[in-house]
Amino acid sequence: MNNHKREIKSFFYSQYFSDGLRISAGILLPSLVMMQLGNFNLGLTLSLGALCICTIDSPGPVSQKRNAMAIGNLSLFAVAMITGFARLNVYALGIEITLFSFIFSMFNVYGNRAASVGTSSLLIMIFMMDKDIPPPELPLFCATILAGGLWYMVFSMIFFGIRPYRAAQQTLGENVADIARFLRIKADFYRPEVDIDENYRKLVLQQIKVSNHQDAVRELLFKSRLMVKESTAASRILVLTFNDLVDMFEQIMATHYDYAYIREKFKDTGVLHEIAVFLNHVADELDNVGYSILANSRPEKTSNLEFRLDQLKLKIDEVGADDKETSNLVLKKILINLRDLTKSISNIYKYYHSKASESLIGTPDNDVEYSKFVTHQDYAPHILFDNLSLKSATFKHALRVSLVCLIGYITSKYISLGGHSYWVLLTIIVILKPGFSLSKQRNYQRLIGTIGGGIIGILILTFIPDKTVQFILLVVLMVGAYSFLRLNYVVSVIFMTPYVLILFKFLGLGQINIFQERIIDTLIGSSIALIASYIIFPTWEFEQIKETLESVITANINYLKKISESIAGKEVSITEYKLARKDVYVNSANLSATFERMTSEPKSKQRNIKDIHKFVVLNHILSSYTANIASALIRTGPQKPHADTLKLVKRSIAVLKETVKKLKGETATPAAPKLETGKAEATKPEADKAPLTADDILMKEQLGFINKISVDIAKVTENILR
Repeated sequence: MNNHKREIKSFFYSQYFSDGLRISAGILLPSLVMMQLGNFNLGLTLSLGALCICTIDSPGPVSQKRNAMAIGNLSLFAVAMITGFARLNVYALGIEITLFSFIFSMFNVYGNRAASVGTSSLLIMIFMMDKDIPPPELPLFCATILAGGLWYMVFSMIFFGIRPYRAAQQTLGENVADIARFLRIKADFYRPEVDIDENYRKLVLQQIKVSNHQDAVRELLFKSRLMVKESTAASRILVLTFNDLVDMFEQIMATHYDYAYIREKFKDTGVLHEIAVFLNHVADELDNVGYSILANSRPEKTSNLEFRLDQLKLKIDEVGADDKETSNLVLKKILINLRDLTKSISNIYKYYHSKASESLIGTPDNDVEYSKFVTHQDYAPHILFDNLSLKSATFKHALRVSLVCLIGYITSKYISLGGHSYWVLLTIIVILKPGFSLSKQRNYQRLIGTIGGGIIGILILTFIPDKTVQFILLVVLMVGAYSFLRLNYVVSVIFMTPYVLILFKFLGLGQINIFQERIIDTLIGSSIALIASYIIFPTWEFEQIKETLESVITANINYLKKISESIAGKEVSITEYKLARKDVYVNSANLSATFERMTSEPKSKQRNIKDIHKFVVLNHILSSYTANIASALIRTGPQKPHADTLKLVKRSIAVLKETVKKLKGETATPAAPKLETGKAEATKPEADKAPLTADDILMKEQLGFINKISVDIAKVTENILR
């Protein structure tokens, strides 16, 4: 019961709810104020501008929001003016819809923020289609829409200015909860009753969420000079906590074992169940930290992990003592990893209970290092022109949107749908996504949400006639709709539909007719969008899979190169390791997301789906073992070169490079990799004579396994390419 209460509270502390409050207030306030002043129609026009600009107000650095909303407002005014005049001629409006749908959909090449500016512009175009504004009054009407957009922009900036750290704090807290869920899935590998393959599926899905949230935190923390350069304890604690969380996630990723072997060997000892229980206790502590960060309070330990760890150690020792033939070495390795996890959590607790944290970020050049961990969007014009080709998925999507919007416009004009036929185009814009699987998912969500929400709206209007109560419900539903917009789209639409019906009731329109019209328009729009995504320049995941596989293998090669350099005796900085690690995790998450989308496509388009799943699992194992070795090398520093270990890592790199060549369509030239000349070769005789230490033997075993996984990846890739 307490967990459910905490989940509910976490939602109200989350960025999703604060976004819902901010967006709802930004849209409603102009209408409420103008209604009190006796000019409700002016308020509605201002709210229309705010409604369009709020689509740009997604999470990210404040400077990026401000710039995007400023550009969005300029576009808002221009598109509103053009549409206002174009609507006077049915052919002119058709041409405008086709052109603008294409142009603004091409904004996707510049990333999500630019894409939201395009969406905002398309929204005002759609809303202006049926506005019966006489031409002389049009400039003033469009200026009022612009004023509403500017109002929302200023309101949003003030909102963030009051609590500049809150957005980063909320995103960080949610990321902690993601990692806790990832750890619970890891714990299930130690439960014999859990299917290993299915658990891998859950693991890679959760990895996508962790990676996305980590990118969001990086954007907020490291793209903001305020966060990086501020000398306050609050900003430093956020940065330190995030750094430790990323390292902790690497530790969790690095703890990979042959779970089938471990289950077979230790299934009767009971120790695997104890390991799973301990990992869940660690996850509980992480959830506690995440909740405290969300609630803006100091986290307090809820259990004594050190004591539990000592109890687990005794049980692991018993396994080795009871059966001399059963080695408990692998269990001891697991114990070491669990001890490292416990230390990491203790460190995070210390940040919130020690003034020493204020001096932990010292050098003024930290922002230079941090800036390397965030991507910087290039807005050069040539990027747009380079994508004007059928080889570009964005170009095909933009063509599809423009053609479908034209079809939707013609349909709405020549089929009697009532006075709000723009809902057909609105449905198309919302549903139509670059990939078929995303369009299919959004289509289903929109239909279910509209029907469910419509029924709720009719019940409210039928059985709750009091206008004051209706208005309170309208505000609650509006906040709910915008709170769940990024969290759960079905729930968002379920909230949004009754709020629209209540709004139209206040505007003097019949609720039953509006509900019927909305359902019909949604059905028409969603049908057109789904059919179009299947037959008009369709984009299937198998068409993009080569590039995705190539990216993830290249990232693994770069990570292994850092290990190779360190083994060869070269100094490799922690920043270099972390950048290589981030690249692997981001590309791995992209691969997992691609695979997941592929499973939603028609069976005929799911090419080599089993082999791709094998690749996803093998990639996870490879990155886990590489992270394990990297962690050890970061602790020990450059190694004394040893020919055997160098050969192993170079052989793995060579195998993966040949695989990349095959993916590119180049002729592979398999050959035994030669050792690089230089320090490694110069010291080869001494290295060969030097006896191997226990750590050297362990590393050699791990590199041997990485070599085996690399060969397996090469074989699976060949199957995918057939």
